[in-house]
Amino acid sequence: MAAESSHSSITSHRDLIVWQKSMDLVDLIYDLTERFPNREYRALIPQISRSVVSVPANIAEGQARVTARDFANFLVISRSSLMETETLLTVAVRRGYVKQSEATAAFVLITEISKMLTALRARIISARRKG
Repeated sequence: MAAESSHSSITSHRDLIVWQKSMDLVDLIYDLTERFPNREYRALIPQISRSVVSVPANIAEGQARVTARDFANFLVISRSSLMETETLLTVAVRRGYVKQSEATAAFVLITEISKMLTALRARIISARRKG
């Protein structure tokens, strides 16, 4: 995560490992939703799709903002969307739309991304206080 040590050293949101991993999560969730029953095309699938896409979208939008404070705030929004995604995936597992074993990789990635978002936000806030 060295490339994520400060806002000023990042030239694009695509440089952020957390953004890259969030995009991987999008792919995983989309693959999993293909297993959901047809009746969920108007309910759970659109909701989980929106929440998971919101994770890298908010990272990108925050990184593009002028201030570190704005970036930090968008990371909070991104983490909130991540937790929404985790909850919706848990619903899918509980309803039997996907097996726990099929969702494990997504849950592991969610935990990793959550830690990365928290750490990145802490570094941004710390750098802002020092600067």
